[in-house]
Amino acid sequence: MAALARWCVQRRLVAVLLWLFALGGVSAAAAVAGSAYSNDYAVPGTEAGHAARLLEKGFPGLGGDADTVVWHTGSGSVRAADVEQTMTRALDRIADLPGIASVTSPYDPGTGAVSADGRTAYATVTFTDGAEDIGRGEAQAVVDTAKGAESDGLRVELGGSAMSLTEAPGGHLAEVVGVVVAAVVLFLAFGSLAASLLPIATALVGVGTAYAGIALLGHAMTVADFAPMLGLLIGLGVGIDYALFIVTRHRRGLKRGLSVTEAATTAVATTGRAVVFAGATVCIALLGMLTLRLTFLNGVAVAACLTVLLTVAASVTLLPALLSFIGPCALSRRERRRLAEHGPEPEVPTGFAARWSALVERRPKLLGALALAVVTVLALPTLGLRLGTSDQGNDPTATTTRQAYDLLADGFGPGVNGPLTLVTRVAGGEDRLALDNLDATLRTTEGVASVTPVTYDSAGTTARLTVVPDSAPQSQRTSELVDRLRQEVLPRAETGTSLDVQVGGITAGYDDFADVIVGKLPLFVGVVVGLGCLLLLLAFRSVGIPLKAAAMNVAAVAASFGVVVAVFQWGWGSELLGLGRAGPIEPFLPVIMVSVLFGLSMDYQVFLVSRMYEEWLETGDNRRAVRVGLAETSRVINSAAVIMISVFLAFVLSGDRVIAMFGIALAAAVALDAFVLRTLLVPALMHLLGDANWWLPGWLERRLPRISIEPPECRAAALDRLTDVVAEVEEIDAAVRGPRNDH
Repeated sequence: MAALARWCVQRRLVAVLLWLFALGGVSAAAAVAGSAYSNDYAVPGTEAGHAARLLEKGFPGLGGDADTVVWHTGSGSVRAADVEQTMTRALDRIADLPGIASVTSPYDPGTGAVSADGRTAYATVTFTDGAEDIGRGEAQAVVDTAKGAESDGLRVELGGSAMSLTEAPGGHLAEVVGVVVAAVVLFLAFGSLAASLLPIATALVGVGTAYAGIALLGHAMTVADFAPMLGLLIGLGVGIDYALFIVTRHRRGLKRGLSVTEAATTAVATTGRAVVFAGATVCIALLGMLTLRLTFLNGVAVAACLTVLLTVAASVTLLPALLSFIGPCALSRRERRRLAEHGPEPEVPTGFAARWSALVERRPKLLGALALAVVTVLALPTLGLRLGTSDQGNDPTATTTRQAYDLLADGFGPGVNGPLTLVTRVAGGEDRLALDNLDATLRTTEGVASVTPVTYDSAGTTARLTVVPDSAPQSQRTSELVDRLRQEVLPRAETGTSLDVQVGGITAGYDDFADVIVGKLPLFVGVVVGLGCLLLLLAFRSVGIPLKAAAMNVAAVAASFGVVVAVFQWGWGSELLGLGRAGPIEPFLPVIMVSVLFGLSMDYQVFLVSRMYEEWLETGDNRRAVRVGLAETSRVINSAAVIMISVFLAFVLSGDRVIAMFGIALAAAVALDAFVLRTLLVPALMHLLGDANWWLPGWLERRLPRISIEPPECRAAALDRLTDVVAEVEEIDAAVRGPRNDH
């Protein structure tokens, strides 16, 4: 690491230009290639997936995404001649648009798409492609054409997966707000404008390159459309934090009288190693998603990992080059003046950090119990976590998708927004007779509002019918209806026939997706926790440190999910934040959040415990190691946490419900991790456990390979500096106050 840092400092212009060329080149390639994101939640082997394949094979015209155009009259009927003419012309123009397979008008006989009061009607617009393959331009053309029919007394709204593409948040307000807040916090921490801008610049270059790279990645594998925003969310948070840690170490070196080159090289050789180690733990946690073998999550994992790798690389290469450019200006004017007048001064923990560290040492049981109580209370809502799909009824009130959803729910019942599709192969007359009887049986099934007649394909070998629930797609009652159909109603109807009726549709598909994830979650968590513990075991040569880290990380995840459940599932403030009304938690959220939160939690664990471990190796005094480690790192950890929290909360402004979930969950986890777990519960436990913190069986010690976050030469130099500082402090203290025992 020292050689790399020295090369970047000595060839600072080359290092900066290489990064700028990388950013420009990848961005240009992404602009030429365009994006190819896909929200394909299909899971091989599920019943909903099998139903979708049967439907596509038997009824090719229905294989594309189906969206709705809804219109409502303030007075009069939608069957009035002027309204019918206006909307028929609009629907004809929509049918002629590129990418449209068919348009079903409510004015066609037998559609049943006019409400009982005659004031609401809807048309079904079917695209040739699935929602994941529809471009925003295609969807916008449909919106513009339909909205062109609006007039006084005639309101037109649009709903469906493709239509939601037109309301994807635009601009980068969230990123701008997060970066500005981070810059303010850095300036307050450093007192130097130049030093406060460097972490921002480093993170932006690394994240910008990754953002463009994710766009290119979408052409090679399935990448969800929220992956770039998730990458920005994680990259800005960890990128600014990693650079903050290195700049802090660099400034400390300057205050001790090192030259700019020596200070930058030492910072990367010491703290830079911890940054690389922390980044590796984040990547391992993210890549743990690959164990689930779900195509949809593979792209998210690789995209987020790419972002972390590039931010780490920028922190240990671009940052030292930039530090050499600004020279002594990494220190504030006051600090430079004091250094020039008084020379290097011993740097000892003072102020609130030192007092807090001493308080935790005196009252570990009380403060530890208080921290545990806070975590437990925040985690309680997690017991009520319900995975499912938030539908367009959760969209902000002003959106056209939410307006269309509400109009359909008011006019036709909530279930029309998420009908279930039943599909089966048909072999002969007995199967047809059973299907006719099934039609009548379904109408009397609990939870069913209506059923369409059975429809056969041209060859008569595939049949389908649509079941409209009496509850909303995201409702628990709709999920219960899916289970009832699959486990009770359909098996009875299939008895004595060759029928194998498959239940598909939005709710069924997401329920299947959630079931697959929940089934694989224990394996996934075990892999992520196990690999993280193994890394910490190798780094700190202790059994207790990895076990405590795993427990703290699980606690942070549980508490953050409690906050997410309260805000998004219970609706505590979701409307106020512009995030729509309450609904279930997206099924993929737990997996992604466990990966990200476990990785981010390990960052603080590494930075905190590495300083304690260094002190333990030098003194063999656990109480001193914990006290000094906490006093020296708590301020920078808290500053880093404030930056991360600000960046994550800023993404609530994106207007995207999924990204807002990530932002709030990450902000809650980081706040809890930094202010409760790492600076309170962890040191309290370490004080209580004493020397047992660093216990490692002899047989394991002999077999483990040796890796070190801090190189031996840096540790020896740190010991020399520490000895000098202690001697100076004791000499000053003896002269001023007289001898005393320093417990």
